[in-house]
Amino acid sequence: MRTLALLIEYDGTRYAGWQRQGSTPTIQGAIEVAASAILDEPCRVFGSGRTDAGVHALGQVAHLSTRSALPVGRVRTGLNALLPDDIVIRDVLEVAPTFHARYDARLRIYRYALLARARPSALLRRYTHHVVAPLDLEAMRTGAAALAGPHDFTAFRVVGTATASAVCTVHAVQVERRGDLVTVTVAADRFLRQMVRLIVGSLVTVGRGARPPEAISEILRSGDNQRAGPALPACGLYLARVLYGPEHGPVLSGSGPVL
Repeated sequence: MRTLALLIEYDGTRYAGWQRQGSTPTIQGAIEVAASAILDEPCRVFGSGRTDAGVHALGQVAHLSTRSALPVGRVRTGLNALLPDDIVIRDVLEVAPTFHARYDARLRIYRYALLARARPSALLRRYTHHVVAPLDLEAMRTGAAALAGPHDFTAFRVVGTATASAVCTVHAVQVERRGDLVTVTVAADRFLRQMVRLIVGSLVTVGRGARPPEAISEILRSGDNQRAGPALPACGLYLARVLYGPEHGPVLSGSGPVL
């Protein structure tokens, strides 16, 4: 048996998220159908994480096991020929048989895109969240600094998150602006459901002056998710990158700066 790692980019607009859901269109479901056809055997595909409905990915990582000897280049070409245009396999790598896209991941990086200007965009409406009011980026950065380190992020998860622990270690939060586009990038070992969307929603209220920067640390300590947010729409959220240890090779372990 061989284990193949897939580096995947997708537009999540018309999908009910990553995870297979019967006949409902999902990213995992589409890739499994294509992989089963190309490799001529039933295939299960395991992702590094479950992106929600409408969330996009620049660098989702998944893996599958196969008995096929088809070269990785032909696997990539075949998958892209069968997949719809809004899902692209950027690379296929042969990895150790024990590799697991979810359990071996060391760092996940999500990015949220805000369009901060007076009027919305007809072209970017599916890929950004429009914010009318000017944003004070320094205030947002001050508030975001409180999130760094290991914390219980109960206050920044939706009710019903299926996980025993809400402790996550945030390695970095960056708030940057380029023209009308403001991005908030969060790197952590793990994320809770809608955690980034609630964090960014809270930071936007700080940027608009509706809350002081200190409110972020107060919300975090409170453990009350009714104080966080609002949770921003899925359209502005991207799984940007997933990093693994050096034993999995330079593509999966990453190179250059983390963010």
